[in-house]
Amino acid sequence: MKRQALLPLVTYPDPISDAAAANAAAMAARLDADLYALAVNVDIPPVPNALLRLLLNTPELIRHAEAMSRERGTEMLAAVTGQAGQIGVEITTNTLAAAPALLGDAAATQARYFDFALVGWAANNQTSRRTAEAVIFGSGRPTILVPERSEPDPIDHVAVAWDGSRVAARAVADAGPLLQRAARISVLTVVDEKPLHEKDAGERLAGSLRKRKLSAEAVAIRAEDCPISATLQEHAIRSGATLLVMGGYGHSRVRDFVLGGATEGILDDLRLPVMLSH
Repeated sequence: MKRQALLPLVTYPDPISDAAAANAAAMAARLDADLYALAVNVDIPPVPNALLRLLLNTPELIRHAEAMSRERGTEMLAAVTGQAGQIGVEITTNTLAAAPALLGDAAATQARYFDFALVGWAANNQTSRRTAEAVIFGSGRPTILVPERSEPDPIDHVAVAWDGSRVAARAVADAGPLLQRAARISVLTVVDEKPLHEKDAGERLAGSLRKRKLSAEAVAIRAEDCPISATLQEHAIRSGATLLVMGGYGHSRVRDFVLGGATEGILDDLRLPVMLSH
C-alpha cells in the first residue's frame, strides 16, 4: 500500500516559489508516495470600522488580497500537477480558505490524515517558515522540509540526529519506512553540545538498527563553535546523506513558537531535505 503525503501550499502573504513546490512533489516520487496538494488560500474577515473603510477603501484591498491568493493557489496547483505528471506521481488537488492567523493551523489539521507532510522551504520566506512550524508542532505527523535549491536525490543514505531524547526516538520511529529502504544509515551524535544521558547512545541506536538487518553506523561529531543545526547538516552532506532525520524541539505559545536551537537553525537555513518529528 502506497503512503500518502500532504503538500500544503499556503498562498498568503508570500507564497513559496514554483521551484520549492516542484521539489516537494519530486520528494513524493523519491519516497514512492501518492501526493495530495492543497492550496490554502486566505479568507480575510471584513473590517467593521466605517471610518477605516472610508479612508483606506479596506474592502477593496481585502478583495484584491483574496483574489491574488486564489490566483496564486491555482497557479501552484497547476505547476505541481504538471510536475507530478512528468515524474509519475499520482496526485489529488484541493483548496480551502482560512483566516490569516489560521493558515498554518489549517494545514496542520489537514496533515493529520496523511502519513507525512511535505513542506517546500524557500530562503527568507516567512510563509514557508510559519507553515513548517505549524505543521511540525500541530499535525502529529512527520514533516519533511524540502529546499528549493535543487531537486532531491534518491533517499539511499539517511542520517539520523540522535541524543537519546524522547523526540529523537519519535523521529526514528516515524522514519521507520524510510530507514527500511535506505542502503546506509548514519547515526549522528554531537558529543560536545550538551550532556548526554548515555555516552554510547549513538552506538546503542546503531546496534538496535543492525539487529533489524539495517546497515547502520554510529558517528560521534563535534559542534565546536558552529551552530548545532549547521554541524548536523554539513556532516550529513559531506557523508553523502540525502535526508536528515531529527526530532523537532519546541512548543507553541499563543501562536508564537518557542523553538529549540537545532530546530530553529534548520528552519532558518535548510541545506538538504530534513524530516522533523515532534
